[in-house]
Amino acid sequence: AMLGVLAFAFPFFEQCPGLKWDNFNFGDMSAGCSVKSNILWIGPVIVMFIYGLQAMGLNIVAGYAGLLDLGYVAFFAIGAYTMGLLNSQQLGNQIGSPNLFVWGFWLVIWFAAAAAAFAGLLFGAPTLRLRGDYLAIATLGMAEIIRVVLLNLEITNGAAGLSGIPRFLDWTWLFVLTVGSVWLIGNFLHSRHGRDCIAVREDEIAAESVGVNSTRAKTLAFTIGAFFGGLAGSMYASYFYFLKPDLFGFMQS
Repeated sequence: AMLGVLAFAFPFFEQCPGLKWDNFNFGDMSAGCSVKSNILWIGPVIVMFIYGLQAMGLNIVAGYAGLLDLGYVAFFAIGAYTMGLLNSQQLGNQIGSPNLFVWGFWLVIWFAAAAAAFAGLLFGAPTLRLRGDYLAIATLGMAEIIRVVLLNLEITNGAAGLSGIPRFLDWTWLFVLTVGSVWLIGNFLHSRHGRDCIAVREDEIAAESVGVNSTRAKTLAFTIGAFFGGLAGSMYASYFYFLKPDLFGFMQS
């Protein structure tokens, strides 16, 4: 309870040099704060939400389904680059219409999550029949392939990276998205499909013996985990407004 109170109070006080009791106003969170100081306190909050959401997606795959995924950063990268390409002038400049693909954060974020989920399904269907170290090696290879593709594609601007992505700083909506994601993941885990994933993690042979389709359960976990990874990646792109392939290496996973 104390941590909850401190977390709620954090935005009102942290790094606001001009904020005093005589000018404090609950209706204006920036009372006594400059734009610069607001960015200082909002930065850690947004980054916390981004990586928290990424971790929740990975927890579906590695925690509840028990799949050793060493290449989860691939979905993070797909979500980030989808946001970068569809919400900046990069694509438009190549066809002579700079503003054609500047679609806005709230539209592109769902495209980014869907693109990552599709990639998870596309990759998961043929490879999740593997187990243990073999699956880990396959996922690691997938992430490296994605990184090299992003490095060599002209549309992604290669090693020079993507820039000019409109920055999104509304931490309130990111908080709502994160809490909503927690609720959705909780519902999934308590559904039949979520219980199938946990059963496969505990003992795949025993789960199959009572009628659980382990391949379907693992593919579903991989796809849903990829969805939330892409969601986090799109937030990452919108906050840091610059992307390059080196940001999505093995250490990110």
